[in-house]
Amino acid sequence: MTDIMSRIKQAAPDLDESTLKSIEMDLLIENGAIHHVAGYLEKRAIRNVIIVADAITYEIAGKTLQESIDHVGISSHVTLIKPNAQGDVIADEASIIQLVIDIQQVSPELIIAAGSGTVHDVSRFAAYTTGIPFVSVPTAPSVDGFNSKGAPIILRGEKKTIQAIGPDAIFADLAILTQAPRTMVAAGFGDMIGKYTSLFDWKFGSIVAGEPYSVAVADITRNALISCVEQVESIAAREEEGIRTLISSLIESGLAMLLFGQSHSASGAEHHLSHYWEMEYISLGKRQLLHGAKVGVACIQISQLYHQLAESSFAEQLHVDATDEDQQERAAAIQSHWTEIQQEVANIPDAKVLANLLQQVGGPTLPSELGIEPELLNRSLQEAHHVRMNRFTLLRARNELL
Repeated sequence: MTDIMSRIKQAAPDLDESTLKSIEMDLLIENGAIHHVAGYLEKRAIRNVIIVADAITYEIAGKTLQESIDHVGISSHVTLIKPNAQGDVIADEASIIQLVIDIQQVSPELIIAAGSGTVHDVSRFAAYTTGIPFVSVPTAPSVDGFNSKGAPIILRGEKKTIQAIGPDAIFADLAILTQAPRTMVAAGFGDMIGKYTSLFDWKFGSIVAGEPYSVAVADITRNALISCVEQVESIAAREEEGIRTLISSLIESGLAMLLFGQSHSASGAEHHLSHYWEMEYISLGKRQLLHGAKVGVACIQISQLYHQLAESSFAEQLHVDATDEDQQERAAAIQSHWTEIQQEVANIPDAKVLANLLQQVGGPTLPSELGIEPELLNRSLQEAHHVRMNRFTLLRARNELL
């Protein structure tokens, strides 16, 4: 945690100690980190835990955790989250209820989430609901949500992010993470690349709609993003230093969200496209796509659109409902700040640069590589802003004001 906190302090020197203390947690990123979990539990006098995994992540990490925890005399129960009819493990009502029922039956003092994003989302919400803490053991550097308080949950086919709790500790074992499938590593890199457009949308929302903004949190997120881009070759080769950089950057992005209390810094229109595609696939009974893979592809699409808008007469073409005061104010703000907005768009790499970065790590770059048909892509570009109507992105502005 020391190195990450040092980087956060350097990026945001004006943050006071009480604010920094609010995001502190036990964090270990090293080879063999998984073997320190049992000792951590002993220090906390924890005597009964649930290990949450799926069939794959149990073999990767859950089994080792169970053996080491049992060895020190701590009682453990394993909950393997079951896949849905399509064979996907998803964070939905069924998965949450499965875990909550197990918690009620064995009364654990703590949950250990051993897996990637979905296992953590299920564990996070169940821990919050039942009033017990949880600990994170990532099995792939695939998402920036390991230490998030937000739990993206599928409720009746719709994606909703619900504020829950963050982990008390994270044990990121580089021996495990460097062996993660290339697709999972590429997904984590794609999730980080998405910060290019999420940071823009956050700034845009603050300029045009008065959304709360933190320069410090934006700088922390941007520095984490740049660190990943600078290490792209090492990440692509799944070298220890590259994977350390990737998982550290993902965790830093999560800490930035914790500092701000919301996900603006890490989730903009690119995430709204990703969530829209996910809900579409669920409604059609299709297999799910990796979150970061969708975000990376969506980021390219949003970058292309935003650069086109910045180079057009967008600000001059705005049409608003004469009876809608919010629309009038936002259109006026866009027009008066258009030069500044164009300059902010210029900080987003163009689609070719983003595609090259994702290609280096072996990630998809085109919607067609994900099975996203042109009709779904076009519809999502028209409707995805409805996923988070408490955010005013440039995508939303284009759809509501043109």
